[in-house]
Amino acid sequence: MQASTTMAAQGAPFSRSLGSRQRRALFAHPLWWIGLGILTALAVLSFVGPLFYHVNPLAVHPSISDAPPSAHHLFGTDVLGRDELARVMWGGQGFMLVGFASALVASVLGTGVGLLAGFSGGIADRILMRVADIFLGIPQLVPLLLFDVIFQPNDFTMIVILALTSWPLVSRLVRAEVLAVRAQDYVEAAVAAGASRSRVLRRHVLPNILSTALVSASGQLGQTVLILATASYLGFGLPPPNPNWASMVASSTQYLTGGNWWLFLAPGLAFMILQVAVYFVADACREAFNPRALQGGH
Repeated sequence: MQASTTMAAQGAPFSRSLGSRQRRALFAHPLWWIGLGILTALAVLSFVGPLFYHVNPLAVHPSISDAPPSAHHLFGTDVLGRDELARVMWGGQGFMLVGFASALVASVLGTGVGLLAGFSGGIADRILMRVADIFLGIPQLVPLLLFDVIFQPNDFTMIVILALTSWPLVSRLVRAEVLAVRAQDYVEAAVAAGASRSRVLRRHVLPNILSTALVSASGQLGQTVLILATASYLGFGLPPPNPNWASMVASSTQYLTGGNWWLFLAPGLAFMILQVAVYFVADACREAFNPRALQGGH
C-alpha cells in the first residue's frame, strides 16, 4: 500500500514537469508568436480600428461608388459607395467573434464529453460515443442552411450550431487520450490508494490530456472558421446587413470582370491571413505537445 501511495503521489509532479516542458517548447516556437501576433493585429483592426475610423460601413454614397483606393478611401468604395476599409474593419468583428466562440464552446464541450466517456467506460461511454457518431454524420453546412431558412439567424445561433456540429471530433481525440492515461500505473495506484474519482481526474488525468485538448481546439478553430466562411460565401452564414469578410468576397466576384479588384483584395487578404495565422498556432501546438519531440527534454 505504501508503494502504491508513493506512485500515486508521483503522478502530479510528473504531469507538472511534462506540462512545464510543453509550455517552454510552445513559447520557444516561432510560429506560435507569429500566429499570435497576426491574430492580435486582426483583432485590433476589427475591434479597435472602428473606434478611431469613424465611418459608417452601411452608409450609402452613390456619388462615390466604385471609387478605387485613394487617400480619402484607402481601400476604395463598393458599388453603393460604401467605404471598404470600414466594411473590412466591421466585417472582422462578427466573423472572428462567431468563429472563435464556436470553436471554444466546441472544444470545452468535446473535452468534457471525451473525459467523461473515457474515464467512465461501460454504457456511458457507448451512449456518448453513439451520440457523437450521430452528430458526425451530419454535414455542418446542413444545420446552418436549415436554421437560415426556418429562423432569423444571428451570432448566437451561429455559435450554437457550429459548436454542436464540431464537438464530436474533439471528444473522440480526448477520449482516446483518456483511455491511454487511465491505463497508466500511477492512475491505477491512485485508485488503489483510495483516491476519489474527482481527485484522480483533477490530479492525474486532466493534466495529461490538456495538451491533446489544446491541440484539438487549435485545429478546430481553423475548421470552424472555414465552415463559417463557406456558409457566408453561399449566403446563409452571418446575417446581413452587417458585413463579413466571406460575404464581401462573394459579392465582389461579380465585379472583378469590370476591374473592381479592390472589392475582392482587402476581405480576401484578411481571411487568408486569418487562416494562415490559425494554421501557425495549430502547427506550433502540435509540435510543442508532441511526446516524441519532448522525449529528450529535461
